[in-house]
Amino acid sequence: MFAPEIRILVIDDMPSIRDLVKSQLKTMGFKTIYEAEDGEAGLEALYRHHKAGEPIELVISDWNMPKLKGLELLKKVRSSAEFKDLPFVLLTSEAEREQVTEAVLSGVSQYVVKPFSAKIFEDKLKIVWDKHKK
Repeated sequence: MFAPEIRILVIDDMPSIRDLVKSQLKTMGFKTIYEAEDGEAGLEALYRHHKAGEPIELVISDWNMPKLKGLELLKKVRSSAEFKDLPFVLLTSEAEREQVTEAVLSGVSQYVVKPFSAKIFEDKLKIVWDKHKK
């Protein structure tokens, strides 16, 4: 599983969801959790932390957000040399097969359908770890 020291970025336009995800991550032992209120702010945070020499090591992003949707953010991340291999989890209330397929084809590491339990969230992060560990 990811080390407790990794830097995680939680991106969601709803503060209550960000708080819920951060709380779950803290319960799992993670300590360094940043947040952004939309995909645009999330992308800025990725570049800011990378430039500062403290790159984000896991992104957990909502799908439906203003300014830059999670899927669009994922595509930008995957097309970037700096972030192309960054573990990226999409949170979504979208369980439509076409949308999930598009996310998978765009390189999502995993997706979590809301609402989700703590166990499902942790299990999905373990899958992401297994997929990205080197």
